[in-house]
Amino acid sequence: MWPDNETDRDFLNFTGVADTVAEIIVQARKRPISIGVSGAWGVGKSSMIKLVKNAVEARVKKGEQEFVFVTFNPWLYQGYDDARAALMDVIGAALSKEAETRPTALEKVKEFVERVRWFRILKLVGGAALAAKTGVVLPGLAGEVIGAGKGLLDGDVTTDDVEKAEKVADGVKKAAGGLVKPKKPKPSPPEEIHALRDSFEKALEAMDVTLVVLIDDLDRCLPETTISTLEAIRLFLFLKNTAFVIAADDAMIKHAVKRHFEGVSDELVSNYFDKLIQLPIRVPPLGTQEVRAYMMLLFIENSGLDDIAREKIRSKVCAQLSQTWQGKRVDRAFVLTLHPKFDAELIGRFDLADRLAPLMATASGIAGNPRLIKRFLNALAIRMAISRAHGVGVDEAVLAKMLLFERLGNPKAYAELAKAVAESTDGKPAFLAEWEAKANAGKPLDLKAPWDDAFVREWLTLAPAIADQDLRGALYVSREHAPLITPHDSLSSEGAELLTALLDHPDMEATLKDRLIKVTRPEMNVIMDRLLHRARQEQEWGAPGILDACMVVAAADPPQGLRLAAFLSERPHAQIKPNIIPKIADQPWASDILDKWTQSPEISGVVKKAIKRSQDGNVGV
Repeated sequence: MWPDNETDRDFLNFTGVADTVAEIIVQARKRPISIGVSGAWGVGKSSMIKLVKNAVEARVKKGEQEFVFVTFNPWLYQGYDDARAALMDVIGAALSKEAETRPTALEKVKEFVERVRWFRILKLVGGAALAAKTGVVLPGLAGEVIGAGKGLLDGDVTTDDVEKAEKVADGVKKAAGGLVKPKKPKPSPPEEIHALRDSFEKALEAMDVTLVVLIDDLDRCLPETTISTLEAIRLFLFLKNTAFVIAADDAMIKHAVKRHFEGVSDELVSNYFDKLIQLPIRVPPLGTQEVRAYMMLLFIENSGLDDIAREKIRSKVCAQLSQTWQGKRVDRAFVLTLHPKFDAELIGRFDLADRLAPLMATASGIAGNPRLIKRFLNALAIRMAISRAHGVGVDEAVLAKMLLFERLGNPKAYAELAKAVAESTDGKPAFLAEWEAKANAGKPLDLKAPWDDAFVREWLTLAPAIADQDLRGALYVSREHAPLITPHDSLSSEGAELLTALLDHPDMEATLKDRLIKVTRPEMNVIMDRLLHRARQEQEWGAPGILDACMVVAAADPPQGLRLAAFLSERPHAQIKPNIIPKIADQPWASDILDKWTQSPEISGVVKKAIKRSQDGNVGV
């Protein structure tokens, strides 16, 4: 599984873009700059922000420029605090912390922080009391002053007028109490805004640093929060010693502006955004090469390779991606040259990435979106875990192909596919055979609704072909999307009798073998399902009776042996006892399990000795 969040490790070859942004910030040499990192949800804007920060830090030589970084996520404050005030607080806190090591700048920073606190009071306090405190009536607050003091001003003073004015003043005193100490009256709001910007600029100049403000997740916010944050940014924009990097989907920002300022034209909406952003940069979309590389690096990240090996591979993959314009490829063959020995499971993952990448890059439901790719792979991993837990034994490549259709295909077509599998006696969607043959031969397909779209044509060519595959297991582990209802859910009277006997008297399994051989495959699947369900209750795996019951079913129907093998392979290794070895050692499906247990450090030495004796021909414990 992979966490669904940003990373500062480049899996997408974004380093070149991040380096360019970092170079622009450094070369600005304290001149103000604002950069917009734009792209749709999930394309990697947050990761780009982190890479930019790392790239700026890497370029700063000792004795040259110094940078102070502030990362602000307005989405985290939405519903809890005013985004405008929160951003000012975060900047003030960062400068205060930095100023502790710079005594000469401490007073300038304190002055700026006091002005930030004053602005927070403007947000918290009603106008009349604030006017009483400062002598200034602020726009938008005059109504409260007039309502509370109208009688006092027109000379017609009543007892109600006096009480109303006293209540307003008292309320303001409580709201403002503790935030600032009373000082001389403050200037008017325009003067205060100018003073705030001036004190901010002087504080940065005294500290001799450039403040880099990284704004993330702005496009997740409601329009009110988005505008509030943009207005706060506007307070500090284009001041010396500042650099703003704003990550957001510009389409979402323009939508917020249009919602907030009702009735404005599209041109004015664009102008609003353009005035905030000097340098717009879009996160580059991923093509097939990048998608393939991304998937392979995700698989490598979750592998057993050590950190040094993983980083070496990542670096070389990104270097190769930067040369794909010259015809270089990042594929299975290339990645296999980057490490002396990948295990077979990881190589299988590379094969999967090779096959899926073209559709992941082009299908409209994913379109190369890194977050959606990661979610797809997580869903696949979960279903494979369910498959192993239930002993279903689904092929990962088949499951991936089915999951891809479920996520990106027409839901009605998927429902038809599931129905065909459920109604088939062998679980095979035979109707796909002709379509797969034509698609792979490049011949035209005359597909009717709901199958008539370009995705289906590409999906049919995706390996492996599934017309001759039993898909019941794949559908079984995909039941959160659609239940698998088959005509075999109810056993015949003979099947039900045999199942009851195996569950109640597993030690009598030998007497049931001849009858089991005559049971149909679908019923054998159901019987094994029920036995494995009971087997999961066992906490020790020596030679419990339920194992005998499962083994006789596997002997009567060999494919059930593979299911039993998958089930035993997933048992916690601490539960494995030596007396299971002579029980299963001569079974055709057991060799892989024994090899796995031999290599596992969690398997006890006694069990390993029993395995060795069985391999030497002495099956006694």
